[in-house]
Formats: sequence, structure tokens, C-alpha cells
Amino acid sequence: MPELPEVEVVRRGVERWVAGRTIESATVLHPRAARRHAEGPADLAARLTGRLVSGACRRGKYLWLPVGEDESLLAHLGMSGQLIVGEPDRPYEKHLRARFTFTDGGADLRFIDQRTFGHLMLTEMADGVPQPIAHIAPDPLEKAFDEETFFRALRRRRTGLKRALLDQSLISGVGNIYADESLWRARLHWARPTETLGRPEATRVLAAAREVMEAALLAGGTSFDSLYVNVNGESGYFDRSLNVYGREDEPCPRCGSPIRRDAFMNRSSYTCPTCQPRPRRARY
Repeated sequence: MPELPEVEVVRRGVERWVAGRTIESATVLHPRAARRHAEGPADLAARLTGRLVSGACRRGKYLWLPVGEDESLLAHLGMSGQLIVGEPDRPYEKHLRARFTFTDGGADLRFIDQRTFGHLMLTEMADGVPQPIAHIAPDPLEKAFDEETFFRALRRRRTGLKRALLDQSLISGVGNIYADESLWRARLHWARPTETLGRPEATRVLAAAREVMEAALLAGGTSFDSLYVNVNGESGYFDRSLNVYGREDEPCPRCGSPIRRDAFMNRSSYTCPTCQPRPRRARY
């Protein structure tokens, strides 16, 4: 699933191409693409027609296009969703789910989703974010992110550190790949009990998360799944810079110890057993 850097790369591209343009037509070609819009696909398409798109915003892994003072088109890419811009007369893609054209006749915007886990919906705003995601915490790259609030909540969780990093109500936008990379940079094990973390360690984790995400942004995100692409259809290439994720038995770039893989929440966690020793009292 795309993580914060991938979604931010898409947001920047979408904003560049659609901000300041008026939607001429909206077409939903698969009902699952609008399944979270209570009134259905036809209502979503009708209510978007004639709307001015003022920009593109993001919180964590969610994108939204403001289309009025108090409404926005909220998008979640799911596991395979893509937002692509291009010449409006090009052929339809095999897994095209929704299409938006604009009154200026320029590039259109298409939502493509092979696995149909993503979705679109028109929603009201609440405190500057769409109502359905008002419960999601700010991400570490947002100005709204409060480190003191994060530290206090982290200490109260009484869970494993990686589980806490994946908790979108605590900190948004961090997924499996960047959690592993951040913890490696911070020299902390994924099973470290959160209630044992001191402020310096929590600060170190946050700094590492920001570093790895900013580096991924510069590279355009990762490309483990060929379905992740930016608005021009290009895959990211940050996977070339990953230190531990997906590198089982390869030498740690820092100390040379073989990277270890552990089962974690039906996925995997990758660590250096030397740089990130397993805590005596661990939480899973």
C-alpha cells in the first residue's frame, strides 16, 4: 500500500495539473470506486460537475481536492489506486474507475484501481480536513504535528513501538516499509515497549521518520509494487536506498550483520540484530 511519501508525490503532481481548473464532467465507471459516497456514483458525478478545484491536500495516506468552501473530493488509493493525468482523447485504461474532464479542454484526471480497494467520495470538511478522516492524527511532515502530544500518547499506548508507528490515530502516514527504515536509523527494535521509551528516544524515532520520508520524497517513493506510479505513470525508485526492508540475510550497511526478518501482523519486520537488539521485555 502506498505510504506517505508516495501519496505526497501524487498530491504534488495532481495539484500541479488540476488546481484552478473547473470540472466539466465526472464519470464513475465502477460502483466500488464510489462505495463510500452514501448517495451513490451518479450523485457523486453530478455534484462534482461545474466545481472549481482549488488545490490538492493530504493527511497521511489520504488525498483530497477542495471543491468549495466546505466540501472536498476525498481519495484513498488503497493498495493499487492511481491518479493519472494525460491527453483526454487517449484510450481508456483496463482498470479505469473514474474520469474527470475540465472546461479548458486540457489534460484529464483518471482514477485507475486494479484491485478496487481505493475509493472516492464527496464530503464536508471539519477543522480543515474531510470529516471521515478527522480522527486521523497529523503526519510527521505536517506543521500541525505536535511532538509533545505524540510523546505522551506513545507512552500511554503500552504496545510495541512499530505497532504504535502504524497506528494512524497516533501518527499518520507511516507504513510497514518506512517504519522499518525509521527504526533502523533510530537503532530501536520494533518490539520495544512504548512505555519504556524516554523523550530522547522518541525524538530520535521522529527525526528518523522525517529523514527517511524526505529522502523518499526526493526519490519519488518506492516501487516494490509496479501499480504505484506518480501522475505521469512513472514508478518511484527509493527502494534502491532501503537499508533493511526486504533485505533478509544481506549485510547491515552500518555494521555488516545479516539482516533479520520476523513475522509481524501478517507481514514482515526487518532489523539488524546488532544495531537493533531485541528488548528483554518485548511487546508484539
